[in-house]
Amino acid sequence: RLFTYWEAVASTHRVSLPRDMAGPIVQMTRHSQAREPVPYVTLSQHEKCEEAAYEERRYPAGKWACVTKGEPMYEQSISMSFMKLMRYICKENSVGCYLGMTVPVLNEIHLTKEGTELEREVVTAYYLPGEFQQTPPVPMDPEIHITERAPLRVITRVFYGVTTEETILREISLFWELLGSTDTVLRETYIVAAYENPSIPQRRNEIWFICRA
Repeated sequence: RLFTYWEAVASTHRVSLPRDMAGPIVQMTRHSQAREPVPYVTLSQHEKCEEAAYEERRYPAGKWACVTKGEPMYEQSISMSFMKLMRYICKENSVGCYLGMTVPVLNEIHLTKEGTELEREVVTAYYLPGEFQQTPPVPMDPEIHITERAPLRVITRVFYGVTTEETILREISLFWELLGSTDTVLRETYIVAAYENPSIPQRRNEIWFICRA
């Protein structure tokens, strides 16, 4: 029943769910409450009309498991990448055990020169839990790369719901309206941070504007 449910979710992303995902889905569901947050420091918080509008954070350097996909649709790229990462997290790694889930999962995107659509290539990244930061388990899948990501300073804003190319472009546009003109952040590269699994309709996401070094 759980597999059938996830199959229906995958179909909304125009992706078919392989049978070998049944095991990882069960494991992820069983451990859904134990999720380790990616460490960060809040540098500042900004309000508008007495509501939290956005905040500035610093993330330390760390090791991430990354997959790059360039499918026709954004949702297809992130779904296919995350299925690969789920297999790695659940068993397909050199220690042969469940590694533990961390949040958020990051999806790094690039805008075309006109800024009107997303480039096809998306990098999906999973932060390795603290106990594996020094010695990351080796992935069995050659498409998964363990990468040491440099410290990152970002300006973040929360939004809820599904993440499609349309909703992401809208959120980027709204965030620019809120920030106004500034040269302190990148204009062509952004990050969509996902905090909940794709089966939750009103899931929490963030759009991250990357501060220039």
